[in-house]
Amino acid sequence: MARGSCRRHPLVVLLLPLLLAMVPESTQLQSSQTWSLLKIQQLLNYPPVLRTWGNTTDFCYGGDYKTASAFVECYGDSVTQLHIMGPGAGPLPKTFSVDAFFTTLTRLPDLRVLTLTGLGLWGPLPGKVSRLASLEIVNVSGNYLYGQLPEGLSRLSSLQTFIADDNLLSGELPAWLGKLPSLAVLSLRNNSLQGTLPESVRDMGSLRSLTLACNNLSGAVPDMSALTNLQVVDLANNSLGPAFPRLGRKVASVVLSGNRFGNGLPAEEVASFYLLERLDVSRNRFVGPFPPALLSLPSIEYLSVAGNRLTGLLAANMSCGENLRFVDVSSNLLTGTLPSCLAARAAAAASKVTLLAASNCLSGTPAAGTQHPALFCQNQALAVGIVPVQSRGGGGKGKSKAVVVGGSIAAAFAAAALVGVAAFVAARKAAVRRAKARPPRRLVEHAAASSMSMSVSGAYPSQLLADARYISQTVKLQGALGIPAYRSFSLVELEAATNNFEVSRLMGQDAHGQMYRGTLSNGTDVTIRSLRVAARRGGGQGQAAFNRHVEMISRLRHRHLVSALGHCFEYNLDDATVTQLFLVFEYVHNGNLRSRISQGTEGRKLPWVQRISAAIGVAKGIQFLHGGIMPGLFANNLKITNILLDQNLVAKIGSYNIPILAETAKSEGGGGGSKYPSSDRVPNGDKIDIYDFGVILLEVITGRPITSIHEVEIMKEQLQSAVTSESPGRRRVLVDQAASRACSDESARTVMEICLRCLAKEPAQRPSVEDVLWNLQFAAQVQDDWRGDSRSTTSEESPLSPSQIPMDPIISRTDA
Repeated sequence: MARGSCRRHPLVVLLLPLLLAMVPESTQLQSSQTWSLLKIQQLLNYPPVLRTWGNTTDFCYGGDYKTASAFVECYGDSVTQLHIMGPGAGPLPKTFSVDAFFTTLTRLPDLRVLTLTGLGLWGPLPGKVSRLASLEIVNVSGNYLYGQLPEGLSRLSSLQTFIADDNLLSGELPAWLGKLPSLAVLSLRNNSLQGTLPESVRDMGSLRSLTLACNNLSGAVPDMSALTNLQVVDLANNSLGPAFPRLGRKVASVVLSGNRFGNGLPAEEVASFYLLERLDVSRNRFVGPFPPALLSLPSIEYLSVAGNRLTGLLAANMSCGENLRFVDVSSNLLTGTLPSCLAARAAAAASKVTLLAASNCLSGTPAAGTQHPALFCQNQALAVGIVPVQSRGGGGKGKSKAVVVGGSIAAAFAAAALVGVAAFVAARKAAVRRAKARPPRRLVEHAAASSMSMSVSGAYPSQLLADARYISQTVKLQGALGIPAYRSFSLVELEAATNNFEVSRLMGQDAHGQMYRGTLSNGTDVTIRSLRVAARRGGGQGQAAFNRHVEMISRLRHRHLVSALGHCFEYNLDDATVTQLFLVFEYVHNGNLRSRISQGTEGRKLPWVQRISAAIGVAKGIQFLHGGIMPGLFANNLKITNILLDQNLVAKIGSYNIPILAETAKSEGGGGGSKYPSSDRVPNGDKIDIYDFGVILLEVITGRPITSIHEVEIMKEQLQSAVTSESPGRRRVLVDQAASRACSDESARTVMEICLRCLAKEPAQRPSVEDVLWNLQFAAQVQDDWRGDSRSTTSEESPLSPSQIPMDPIISRTDA
């Protein structure tokens, strides 16, 4: 054989180094990165999802350690993806350091994808995340990260996706968001972000999905019409508005529900969204005609305009898009009849089309549901200043004539309405005892009565709130409260609900007015508070002030408050001043907390687990009053007799310091007013509530009614002695006998300690409400662990496990 046959081909010689370079040098991960992964496991307190990790784990190529909830991807001998998805447990212990955790992460320099969800991480997101310069996708949802977004994120030039839903992030959205050239997905749902959207949003040319729902954002939305890649916009449940945002024509999903968007819907602009599949503008303040073009958008599948003040005449011959599967036009001022294309689809036996149209003034089809008479919608339209839109065609005299005729008709209608109302008032004055010799009046329903609370989830997954030394912001409330939407009521409705405010319905009376129990036409029990209002001249100022008050009241909706359902104004016909205000609240059926603590009979008293649950509920209600609405409500004169329990034993604060009560008391001379009539100016107002909560907690622990400050001081000394004692028996003897049999010592000690801190004499020494929540939920957690260990020997079981305690991931704010 010729020698030449053994020579290497020149091309092989050239390619061999390249081919060798493409082969991984090792099938083992770098030892430093293996150490880093095991250190991460340690810092996360060895969560169950990482139970397969160990010193011998081959993270890159072993395969056996990988689960759906935790795995690592490598390139060569370096980690490029890290995915750890926890079950959504409470915060990690106080020894956890988020700074040390991210320091360890930075030892994985080639990391491109990072998923750390539901692990209980808490603390401010460190700026050193910028050291992970290769990051492209980050998901840290479902943790307890708080504080502002660190500027270090702006240096991640390759970042394409950043998701931090369900955390406690606060502050304003930073202007440097526009400096992220590759960012396509930004999702910060359910945090505590405040302020306006930065104008730099319009510079995010790569943005495809923007989700900022369930925050405290306010003000106008920047012009995003130049963002040609934008497809998904979800800004629900904030306080944004009033102008409908300008968006690119390629948007596929636009969710703006639960905001302050108003005026008319821009029909021409929305009709140009030829790819739009989902449009939700419910629970806003839109007025004017309903644009029929919305129904016929070529791609539309989901359409909701519920809870606005849209008017217009629907007709059977209107056209509908072929893909429509859900339409909700309920609670508007629509007249006419439903389009046959919708009604027919909804009525079909095998149809998957949902059609909601109740609480309008429609006729002609059962699919419309319960409707108001046509006169109702006409009155409402006049009350909020909506007049029929005139045809744009023609001009000159013809147009002027049309306007004159329309104005004449409106004026005639208004005059007729006033005559009718005046006649009604005259009759009522003869029949109702409390209508004594006052000027003729009329009922005008408040224009802004469609102001809604934020939508929050009914599941309420259990969450453990972190110490205030680490978490300083309020938590957000998710999902549905299970109560009707906030609305305005007519006086006729309230009279029917209370049988003309008869004495048997009277629940109580104070300096502000009376409180009645009522039942609405749909069977809902309500509490109706009637407030006497001092006469105010210069009706415009008075109306504006009451509008502000009602705006505040409409936000008082939370799982742990007796929530506001609506209101009704009465006006003086002569000068349009407000003479009477009715506030409608939910009615809570199950008595107050004291009735199940210190006054309950054996068998009715709450066990320890449910006492902690109730205390957590009260604390979360306080947290909402302080930070879930703007401005917050402080110095609420909290008492255990004002803590009500619903049918599921969920605690609700039944009385709080609504500003209009203080203002009414002041205008009437100050008699019988609030304990703190100007709560927003009371020094340490938040600490006053914490002290009052400490008194409630003292009664929850001991089961003894507290009726004086002297009793508080005596029991504080007993509590201090029990806490410092090494004997569990000293603590057990202080706990109410009805609850002590199934109470762990560590849980009792934790509750006693936080109770003592709440009762500190110096306000500065009292904890924040977040600190209180941390300790109470820790007490619930150790109690759960203790019950799990002793379940076989413990006879007293609570139907509500601490892991099922309804927690508001929060919480909520209903500032939207």
